[in-house]
Amino acid sequence: MNAVDFRVLAVVPCFNEQAAIATVVDEINRVKRRHGLNLDVLVVNDQSTDDSLAIIQTLECLYLNLPVNLGIGGAMHAGYKYAFRQGYDIAVQIDGDGQHPAGELLKILEPIFADKADVVIGSRFLERTGFQSTYVRRLGIRYFRWLNQLLIGTSIHDSTSGFRAFNRRTICITNSYYPDEYPEPESIVQFGLHKLRILEVPVVMRERQGGTSSITMVKSIYYMFKVTMATLFVYIRLQNKQRTHGIITDCHSDT
Repeated sequence: MNAVDFRVLAVVPCFNEQAAIATVVDEINRVKRRHGLNLDVLVVNDQSTDDSLAIIQTLECLYLNLPVNLGIGGAMHAGYKYAFRQGYDIAVQIDGDGQHPAGELLKILEPIFADKADVVIGSRFLERTGFQSTYVRRLGIRYFRWLNQLLIGTSIHDSTSGFRAFNRRTICITNSYYPDEYPEPESIVQFGLHKLRILEVPVVMRERQGGTSSITMVKSIYYMFKVTMATLFVYIRLQNKQRTHGIITDCHSDT
């Protein structure tokens, strides 16, 4: 199959990203036209309190305006549900803050086009180029790499990366359940227990172009503790489900 044969949905979560959201959508659309991709952009406005929604409504994109603030996990879950119900073959997350250059998009799409992976994660740390995040956050990422290795036997260098692409099989799984609040490290365990093929590819990221990160220095220790507990919960929940009912990893119906 050629790239044009795949229906791709770029899901852009947005919370108070008025400074960057127009540029993000414009960059994605330019890449779409340049490479002839069969791609739509869906911006999920997570009850922004700035002018994000007014800007989104002027852009060349689809959008969902959530009735309440759900956080990054809830916003992405809404996007994956939309992708599942509308029959998209691939869903790719590109954050609304400008950290994920659309020019790197094909790097995470091509392994799925070639059926080499079910989940592709864009990693800052495989080649260590571009923005590398703060020292404290890098320590946390190393810890989650160790935790993933312990729980599912898979070592992910950039487990908090939100620049990732899912094939239809993975969209089916995320349609049913996707972790909320800080989903990236937790979902890796979810995908590992579903026996999905997870692949990291090197990408170059930028510093956020607008908005404010949800993870601050003060919150870092609490974040690691909370995500560890949530990750263990996902692990135990899915292990129990597998023992009692088995884990369904394929969807043959969109109902």
